[in-house]
Amino acid sequence: MLKCGLYVVATPIGNLSDISERAREVLNNADVIAAEDTRVSKKLFALLGISSNKPFITYEDHSEQMQYQKLIDIINEGKSVALISDAGSPLISDPGYKLVRECRKQGIYVTTIPGACAVISALQLSGLPTNRFMFAGFIPNKDKARLDLFNELKNINTTLVLYETAIRIKKSVLALKEVMANREIAIVREISKLYEETIFGTIDEVLQQLETQAIKGEIVLVIAPPQEEDFDEIDVEALLKEELKHSTLKEAVKKVSEAYHLKRNDVYDKALQIKNNG
Repeated sequence: MLKCGLYVVATPIGNLSDISERAREVLNNADVIAAEDTRVSKKLFALLGISSNKPFITYEDHSEQMQYQKLIDIINEGKSVALISDAGSPLISDPGYKLVRECRKQGIYVTTIPGACAVISALQLSGLPTNRFMFAGFIPNKDKARLDLFNELKNINTTLVLYETAIRIKKSVLALKEVMANREIAIVREISKLYEETIFGTIDEVLQQLETQAIKGEIVLVIAPPQEEDFDEIDVEALLKEELKHSTLKEAVKKVSEAYHLKRNDVYDKALQIKNNG
């Protein structure tokens, strides 16, 4: 019998043996399962030998606002709700944070049952710096939006992690070459599955492999942080103008100087100049 509340449960991203005993216990005993796709979830339960003889509720982006109060009402009736995604750790580029936030506001018990996460697994396999990283979600499928995202990310001094599909990965790497030509990258696919693979190297080296190799499966793209020489062409003025749209002058200076390891006084002088010029 589980304590009433919300249980955020990680499920396997590939190998079914990666599910934890605690996750099995919670999924077996939860009163209700909130899932991204109930058909996928019921199939997973069957493969794991977990009973699916309980209510399954679809919890998606477009219905999130309507659904979270319904789930909270169920919890307030004294029941337990397990929130899962199609694979891996819920809320990582999946719906769910609004539900957790509302539970917090209403004083409802929330806990996590940790487990597989493609972001962390890809970092571990990439061979790129892991002391500081940023997960930037899914790469857009439109050409302009893709380039805009890469331009937005190019000067951030951290390893970048993004999700992509096999059918678009070559197009994304070609776009990346336009914006971050000198970077090392890793394409990590089919994590924990039979054909797990990491393609590592410079962008040109990876593109050569993509010319001769068909890429299939679930993909995580990991991008190395910029080298010191890459910061020589930072457009501080453009960065500050963007930050000043939604931050105070002090906050904008702090964010830009810390993110790009610039002297705060120099950034502050530039910010004052922008402000005085309107």
